[in-house]
Amino acid sequence: QVQLVESGGGSVQTGGSLRLSCAASRFPFSIASMNWHRQAPGKERELVALITTTGVATNYADSVKGRFTISRDNAKNSVYLQMNSLKPEDTAVYYCRGYYGGNFYWGQGTQVTVSS
Repeated sequence: QVQLVESGGGSVQTGGSLRLSCAASRFPFSIASMNWHRQAPGKERELVALITTTGVATNYADSVKGRFTISRDNAKNSVYLQMNSLKPEDTAVYYCRGYYGGNFYWGQGTQVTVSS
């Protein structure tokens, strides 16, 4: 059974930083595209960042460009989200998602709370 486990969430003040990690198991990580999504209370889940299988190409939501960086380490079956200059509007549950073989796989999420 595929497992994606996020970690690294927490509470920070405006302007702070956090680094989220997502570890994959029982999953062909090196040939799967990986995304980070987030869902704030009362809002729909939205795509935050994506990275291709080799990590060569990335893309970001306009709201996080220049502040967040997605990366991956295929040797460790892990994808990361470095979040800098955090704002209260970044408060959400953050999920990693993997895509392989026509299927999407989700982690359980990690809470990020940014206070002003």
